[in-house]
Amino acid sequence: MVDLSADYEVMGYSVGDTKAGTKMGKLQLRNINENSTLNCILWEETLNRLDSKLFRTGNIVKITGASFNEKFNNCLVSNMEIVKEASLGLDEETRNKHYLDILNVIKEFKNEDLKNFVQDVWIKNEDLIKIAPAAKMMHHNYLGGLIQHIYECLEFAKCVFPNMHKKIEKDVLLAACILHDIGKIYEYKIDFETGFVEYNEEFKKDWISHSQYGFSLCMANDQPQIAKMIAAHHGRADWGAMIDLGEKDLDGYYYIVHHIDDLSAKFGKIYISDLEK
Repeated sequence: MVDLSADYEVMGYSVGDTKAGTKMGKLQLRNINENSTLNCILWEETLNRLDSKLFRTGNIVKITGASFNEKFNNCLVSNMEIVKEASLGLDEETRNKHYLDILNVIKEFKNEDLKNFVQDVWIKNEDLIKIAPAAKMMHHNYLGGLIQHIYECLEFAKCVFPNMHKKIEKDVLLAACILHDIGKIYEYKIDFETGFVEYNEEFKKDWISHSQYGFSLCMANDQPQIAKMIAAHHGRADWGAMIDLGEKDLDGYYYIVHHIDDLSAKFGKIYISDLEK
């Protein structure tokens, strides 16, 4: 049931068409006190009446009019008000710092071919890397979310590597962390007024997913081990992995980026509100 006394954080928002040809909004909220998720529907009349800025990712809102549909397990929202307006994500200073910190990691690679390849990708895509979100809803779905996610993955990798008994080169592991989601700079787009994250339809015309993009990029630049880690980093085929980690007799390195990526997604700074603490 919906708790009208609770404050909710906006986690994701999208608008689509109904079978009747009208607009319907889908809103995902997080109950701040209970850390539970509430899935909401808004009909076209409500969308036309409410300011779209209300649905900015990270906003703290209160539901002032709603009914709950137990059959479909969602909340039909008719009115909301803002409690606290969120930022769009990371500020420019933090994004620039993360970018340079990661660039410095790349410059320390001992493998010259790998360093040149990753550095070229990083520098050529600087503007997009600094603004890209890491997801539409699941994690780091805000301005600069991708660079925050990559930065966290590198920090986890640095902790994990000393215990890997040299079964993988450090440069290769760090490069895989940097490039595993690089396709997201093209896969997603963010609205700089509302903070809404959407899929880029132009990207979807040519690519199946960001994983396919990253895999192809690394294979084309003679980095098959990194390509395979990217292909496996979603873990399961039904989660979008090109290589399912449930397969038998996979080498250990296939699993590394998946677990590092998962740690960042689950324990990293997932919510915009966390950035302000």
